[in-house]
Amino acid sequence: MTTKKATAKKSGSTKTGSKKTATKKTATKKTPAKKSAKKSSTRKYSPSASKNVETEMREMKKGTLKSGRSGKKVTNPKQAIAIGLSEARKAGKKVPPPPKKG
Repeated sequence: MTTKKATAKKSGSTKTGSKKTATKKTATKKTPAKKSAKKSSTRKYSPSASKNVETEMREMKKGTLKSGRSGKKVTNPKQAIAIGLSEARKAGKKVPPPPKKG
């Protein structure tokens, strides 16, 4: 009868061991996601590039900002931002590349 008790104890200990490893796996999956969010603390745009955008926005609000070839007056704030970022790229400032048309 002592052998039966020993086998019962062994089967119980293997079940608890598998549960512990399952909880560890889920805990390790969640931690890298938090670390990746902290890495994005570096600036994407340089401060001087934001000054370019700021001056273009002021020109648009005054009514003196004109578009490239056509020379029409720019009234859309998004277009003014695009012009400011484009000029910052031409000046070699730290700005991400423009989005590709797809």
